[in-house]
Amino acid sequence: MRTRFLLSWFLILFIGKTLIAQNNQQSVKEKSDNNESYVLMDVSYINDAVFMGRRDSIAAPYIFPSIGYFDKSGFFLDASASYLVGSDENRVDLFLGSLGYMSHAENLNGGISGTAYFFNEDSYNVKSSVVADISGFLRYDFKVLEVSLLASTYFNDGSSADIFTGLTLNRTFFSSNQQFLINPTIAVYSGSQHFYQEYYSSSRLGNRKNQSKGQSMSDSATEVSTLVEIQDVSQFNIMNVEISLPLQYYYKQFIFSLTPVLAIPQTSATITTEDMVITEDLESTFYFSAGISYWFNTKTTK
Repeated sequence: MRTRFLLSWFLILFIGKTLIAQNNQQSVKEKSDNNESYVLMDVSYINDAVFMGRRDSIAAPYIFPSIGYFDKSGFFLDASASYLVGSDENRVDLFLGSLGYMSHAENLNGGISGTAYFFNEDSYNVKSSVVADISGFLRYDFKVLEVSLLASTYFNDGSSADIFTGLTLNRTFFSSNQQFLINPTIAVYSGSQHFYQEYYSSSRLGNRKNQSKGQSMSDSATEVSTLVEIQDVSQFNIMNVEISLPLQYYYKQFIFSLTPVLAIPQTSATITTEDMVITEDLESTFYFSAGISYWFNTKTTK
């Protein structure tokens, strides 16, 4: 099997696109010819929305269908909708669309993309203040280990932009018939926390719809002022360490995926309101995603 093509920069997004979709994109590139364009369709489930190791006190499980066109030139278009399930607020919580370009050499791969986010106004997703991002990655295959560097700028509604960087290390193991793979991965992400301050202002300590259905950081904090500040919000810190184990099985044009993830958040936030100062108690989170994908080439190569 030829060189792996893509480790997606969507590792940082993780809501509209989970590891399933990213790994499926690179798997399709392995299975298809370099000179072919293809369409990739996917339906996935994630049991909670986790971003930079942060999550809401109310679980946000999503079912999200997506469809993407990946041109042989390297350009691609991708769109997805995330439907919130498992609560009294069943609804489409997010639409997103991406446009980007990818290139590859024998052992070096890279890409850049732009993504627009359209969250439901009642969303309590920890990333619901984000309106767009510009992201890129470089990946080198050392054979015994694959190393990727990621960088993103996230634009927030009503706040300054966040800068994130990431380092991922992974190794892929295939079964003898090349139909099953396991891809143990460890990643470290760093960045600022403007998105988190906006989230606390509008959701966690703000006027969240149906807030009584879940527990906030403390019961006394649920009705406080939405004037919220996070200490050193612009400071660049390690935000999250993630350990994941993507699993994939190929059958003809189908890809079946399961990705368990352990997120170990770093750098607790100190949240200040008009009434109190709260030191965040970060806890590790285990979550998973699962999905089925189907891909086909847009024309037959002669």
